[in-house]
Amino acid sequence: MPIDVESKLLIVDDLPENLLALEALIRGPARRVFQATSAEQALALLLEHEFALAILDVQMPEMNGFELAEMMRGTERTRHIPIIFVSAAGREMNYAFKGYESGAVDFLQKPLDAHAVNGKVSVFVDLYRHRKALRHEMDALAEANRQQEALVQQLQCAQRELERAVRMRDDFMSMVSHELRTPLNTLFLETQVRKLHLSKGNLAPFGPERLPAMIERDQRQIQNMVRLIDDMLDVTRMRRGALSIRPKPTDLAALARGVVADLAQQAEAAGSVIELKAPARIDGVWDDFRMEQVLTNLLTNALRYGGGKPVEVTVAEIGDTAQMTVRDNGIGIAAEDQERIFEQFERTDDSRKHAPGLGLGLYITREIVRSHGGEIRVRSVQGEGAEFRVTLPMRVAPPVA
Repeated sequence: MPIDVESKLLIVDDLPENLLALEALIRGPARRVFQATSAEQALALLLEHEFALAILDVQMPEMNGFELAEMMRGTERTRHIPIIFVSAAGREMNYAFKGYESGAVDFLQKPLDAHAVNGKVSVFVDLYRHRKALRHEMDALAEANRQQEALVQQLQCAQRELERAVRMRDDFMSMVSHELRTPLNTLFLETQVRKLHLSKGNLAPFGPERLPAMIERDQRQIQNMVRLIDDMLDVTRMRRGALSIRPKPTDLAALARGVVADLAQQAEAAGSVIELKAPARIDGVWDDFRMEQVLTNLLTNALRYGGGKPVEVTVAEIGDTAQMTVRDNGIGIAAEDQERIFEQFERTDDSRKHAPGLGLGLYITREIVRSHGGEIRVRSVQGEGAEFRVTLPMRVAPPVA
């Protein structure tokens, strides 16, 4: 039980000399006595302080002690305060009985016995301090329970996050294994067929007219594997916040012409053609390698899902921004998927049917564009193609070292 808890005592009497005498009797360590000469003053003090005990004189003008006690019992804040009545009236007036009816815990007759008064007050002060100590312990226990519940919730949340991370890792490894297996299996089957031809002495498949096509097939499968590995490395760098951006003066129009030329054979293999609209120059400050990566990702997707129809690329300078737009006329993207496709490992059901992939290309593209202070948006109607538009500031500030 804490011994330093201050106990406030209220004494009410219309005669100041009675108040002084009573305070002298009950004053003590860790006790603070408040005096009131009327019921109105007492009520004001009761609203402001928490009292361990109230000692009320019965006979007071305007509002007597019994009426004050009834008002105290009618208010939640004061109904639990113990009340001792004091009266100079004779016992024949039956005040004690009326006092107990009003909710008193004791009744004292004047003249007061100093020892009896101090003993009774000590009992109620001790009860008050025990009650405060118990309330403190209960509050501490409740707080400990709240903290324990919060800790349990945090642990459960951490466990769910861990389980989610493990599932993502397993899903990621499964997808990587699946996607890498496709080009590897193709290369393995090619080598087995070649080995079989060589074991039979059949050199016709290795003739000068067939070697270029053979090398091109091998190169395409190797490039697919390199592309998948590069995507995974870029995602790892982004998670560490270590994706390097090295802005320098760049001609975006020339960059777009170079990317379109590099993908011409891929477009031909897809039965498509890339149509480029660009001015002579668009000079700005960007990371040219990352911009090539952005345009290559968008064009590769357009060729994959464009259904062999022409793909349109537009590069333009509009106000204080540069824009790159890639539009295909293929399967399109459902409205509910147009935000989701920019997240990691997210692909639409239609895209899974048409081409393999990890679902990382658009995520990487978006992060590169954002690192340049730009934005990427998609507009599409299912079955009518898709248009991806990248908007960039003309100058990108170099990263702070």
